[in-house]
Amino acid sequence: MHLPVKHPTRLFLTIASLSLFTLQSVAQEHVFNSWLAWFNNVKFTDKWGMNHDIQFRAGNDWSSNSSLLIRSGINYYVNQRQTAALGYAATLATHELATDASRLTEHRIWQQYIITGTTLGVPLQHRFRLEQRFLKRPDETAFTQRARYFIRSVIPLRSPSDQPFHRGIFTSLQNELFFNIHNQKATNGKWFDQNRAYVSIGFRFSEKYDLETGYLNQFLVRKAAPNSMIHSWQIAIYTRL
Repeated sequence: MHLPVKHPTRLFLTIASLSLFTLQSVAQEHVFNSWLAWFNNVKFTDKWGMNHDIQFRAGNDWSSNSSLLIRSGINYYVNQRQTAALGYAATLATHELATDASRLTEHRIWQQYIITGTTLGVPLQHRFRLEQRFLKRPDETAFTQRARYFIRSVIPLRSPSDQPFHRGIFTSLQNELFFNIHNQKATNGKWFDQNRAYVSIGFRFSEKYDLETGYLNQFLVRKAAPNSMIHSWQIAIYTRL
C-alpha cells in the first residue's frame, strides 16, 4: 500500500533537526570551514560505468585544517535501482596541533552498494560503504576499517505531477553515519566515529548537471580532545555523463 506524504521536505527537516539537537548537546568544540566538491558518474554500458569525486575542505582562512580527497571507482549496475562499486581513495590533510602542523596521508580501498527508491512518497538513495584505511602519520602507520551508512533525498520544489524531473530548483537532504569496525585504537578508540548531516538548495540544469549549495554539520568523536562540531558551507557540482 502506498502512503503519500504531502510534505516530505518538512518530514526530513524535522528528523534532521532532532538529530542535530542531540549531537549539539554533546559537542564541546565548534569549528567553521568550507567544502568544495565535484561528484561525477559515467555510464559506459547498461552494466558498467565509473564514478569519481574530488573534495577540497578548508578552514576559515583556506589554509589551516585543510584536506584534499580524491576518490574513484568502477560501477556495476545490478539493475535500475541497485549499483555495486569498488574503488580507491587518497586523502592529504593538514591538522593544526598545539605546537606545529603535521601531515596525515590516507589511502583507502572501498566497496559500496547503492539502493534507490521511494519510501512514503520520499525519493531516497541508501548507500552502504566499507573502507579499508591505510593511515600514515609522521610517527606511525596504521591499518583500520570503517563502515558508513548514507541516506540522501533530492526533492524537486515543484508540482509532484511534473515527471520526470529534468530541470528546476530542488532541495537535497542527507545524513551519513560512520562506524569504526576494526582497530579502533588507531582512530578515536571508539566504535562510533562521526555523523554528517546536510541540507541544501540546488538547481538541475538537465539530466546531466546539478549545482547545489548548503550547510553541512559534521559531529566528530575524539579520542582525548573534546568532541567537535564542524559547521561547513558546501558548494557541490553533480555530473552524470
